[in-house]
Order: sequence, then structure tokens, then C-alpha cells
Amino acid sequence: MRHRKARTVGILTSGGDCPGLNAAIRGVAKACMGTYGMDVIGVLDGFTGLVENRVMHLTERDMIGLLTLGGTILGTSRNKPHKMPRADGTTRDMTGAAVDTYHRLDLDCLICIGGGGTAKNAIRLANEGLNIITLPKTIDNDVAGTDLTFGYDSAMFIAAEAIDRLHTTASSHQRVILVDIMGHNAGWLALGATLAGGADVCLIPEIPYSKEAVLKAVESRRTKGRRFSLVSVAEGARPAVPEREVPVGDGPADQATEEPLETVTSLSLATEMEAALGIETRVTTLGHVQRGGTPTPTDRLLATQLGCTAARLIHENVFGVMVAVRGSRFEPVPLDQVAGLKKTIPLDHPMVETARMIGVCLGD
Repeated sequence: MRHRKARTVGILTSGGDCPGLNAAIRGVAKACMGTYGMDVIGVLDGFTGLVENRVMHLTERDMIGLLTLGGTILGTSRNKPHKMPRADGTTRDMTGAAVDTYHRLDLDCLICIGGGGTAKNAIRLANEGLNIITLPKTIDNDVAGTDLTFGYDSAMFIAAEAIDRLHTTASSHQRVILVDIMGHNAGWLALGATLAGGADVCLIPEIPYSKEAVLKAVESRRTKGRRFSLVSVAEGARPAVPEREVPVGDGPADQATEEPLETVTSLSLATEMEAALGIETRVTTLGHVQRGGTPTPTDRLLATQLGCTAARLIHENVFGVMVAVRGSRFEPVPLDQVAGLKKTIPLDHPMVETARMIGVCLGD
């Protein structure tokens, strides 16, 4: 690794888009250019642009209007340097091409803005000798090693607002409405939106749900005169699987196989609930609307602070790290403590306790 004072910094956005990406780009670029006198090169379309050497030189003028702009001016993709897709559907290891582009551009550091998948790609490049820093973004808030990711607050605002709006139509028609909310591996977004929006049931990946418990919660509301219910469902929510006895006398115990855990399909759950309770039940899927639009002030501030911290770390020759939020501080965390890990909700987390205290059914 080189230890000269950085002169040229590359920056890319990878993985799914989310509000705050442009604010992070702006924070990095303005701090690098204005405070430390560095040149900044934007790599287009994530790691794809790094492999294909597609870039743009960023200027102060390019930063105008970025703070509130959704999406990413650099573009993004989910492609990985070691598994770049080919026309025939196969993949090819193009790590060497990515490394060549880094050196051809004479970069002193590459900042990769993304979630857990981006961290895994980034550490592979760091292992090739490149100076890498990552910034944690994702609406799921599931990046390991950091208290918070930018994009989460904006998505939670959107999901909570949707629950707010669904209250009126659910109560008008005395319906049960299931709200599909993103979150394959962690329920931060669904649980946060539930508490902020006032949903009655919340199903998250961390707590396998019992259909009977959900039905009981909705029926209990009806007996109390509340003729509608809102059920928020994270993408990765799954039903509880009864424990099975280990086979005896049919061969070694390690030959017994576990059935894969299946995630919930809101439409099928809604159909079962309607049949069991006799209440009209509907499903609303928020989908990619949770990723779009203007970032909240909280996400703008967070993304800007993360970007400025990254610029300072480059100046200090600190590489191979992710900039993490730790309480009120921004600290470097080694990438090997982040890559391949997910931050899920602990069962004793204050948000879980809060949900139980106000009577939200978590499906258990």
C-alpha cells in the first residue's frame, strides 16, 4: 500500500439505491476537494464502472443540488468484480480489471458506498492491495458494526406514512390490511415503521410467527370494538417451525435433514386470515417506493458526516475500514469485522420491548 498523502480519490455507489446517496457523494467530494485539496473521480454504475473504466471527474459545480436529490448521480449496480455477468448467463472473475482501473486512474483511495454486499466486494479489493474505505448505506439498517445506516430513516418515514394512510381506508371498510415492508434478513424497517405508524401486528425475521397468535390478536381487537387491523410484514418474516424429534433406529442422527425455513407470503396469509376470521383482508406492497425520493434531514446530515469522516481518514492514511456510527461518534471499523455479517434485532432490544408494552403483536 502507498502511504503518500492522497491526491486522487475514487468514489462509487453499489447495491440497491436509497435516499442519501447523493448527500454522501457530496459530503465526500466537498471535504476532499475543499478541505484537503484532493481530486475526486466518480466511478459509474458501481463495480461495473470500475471493471470497465467508466468514470467522471467531479467538480464543485457537480455538487450543486445534490443534498436533497434522491438516487445516485453515479448510478449503481449489484455486480461483483469477481462475478461479472456475461452475455451467455455465466460469470467471470474481473477483479484484475478492477485493480488495473484503480492504478490506471492513479487513485490513492477508493470509497465504496453500500451495504453488506458492498463490504464483501470491498474487502476483496483491499486484499488485492487497494486502499479502500466504505460508507454504510441501506434502508434495512442491517450493516454490521454500525449503529445506523443512512437511508433507513427516509425509508422508515415512507413506510410509516403509508401505514398512516392505510389506517383511514382500513377503518372505513372494517378491513384487515397487510403491509409488505422491505427487510429480507432484519426487521429494523418493519418494526420501526410499525411503532411510528401505529400498526397492530408486526412480523419480522428475528421472531418466527405463529398464525394462531396473529389471528388471536386481530380477533381480540374485534371483540373490543376495533373493527380493523393493520399488519406490517417484513419480507423475511417466516412462520415458526415445530421442533421435530431426532430419528431413532433409522440411521445416524446427522442424516436427518432440516426443512428450509420458508418466508411468509402476505397474499396467502391474507387469504387464510380472511377465511378464518370472516374479515375482508387486503395486501399493500410498498416495494421500491421505500427506496425513492428526497432523503429526510436526518439522512442528509448522517450521509454528510459519514462522507466528511471518510475524507479525514483518507488524509490520515487510514484504510481498510468502514466509517461506523457509534453513539454520537464516527469511527473506523476494520472491514473484516463487517463483511459477510448482518445486524439483526436482538430479542431484548428496546424497540421490541416498546412494541410489547404498547400491545403490538409480534407473532409469538
